Amino acid sequence: MDKVNGSVNLQPLGARVLIRPLEAEAQTASGIILPETSKEKPQSGLVVAIGDDEDIKVEVDDRVLFPKYTGTEVRHEGTDYLLMDSVDVLARVTG
Repeated sequence: MDKVNGSVNLQPLGARVLIRPLEAEAQTASGIILPETSKEKPQSGLVVAIGDDEDIKVEVDDRVLFPKYTGTEVRHEGTDYLLMDSVDVLARVTG
């Protein structure tokens, strides 16, 4: 089974996952545009690669939730990612 999305050539080791954070909305429900400095840190993202540990509960392309200040920020080929332990993933978003 291929555990790495073909578009990313970073392979996490052990029980780590590589996540592409999904940006928060830049506009409130009432239509106010938020400046870059007032945006919240992302707390959801898309799993793009997983390590080789058999106990990892998520798969590539899963949308997941994670704590606000977790993981290591990685910039690779112009894209920002979070590298974190798989136990730091709080939930899988379904549906």
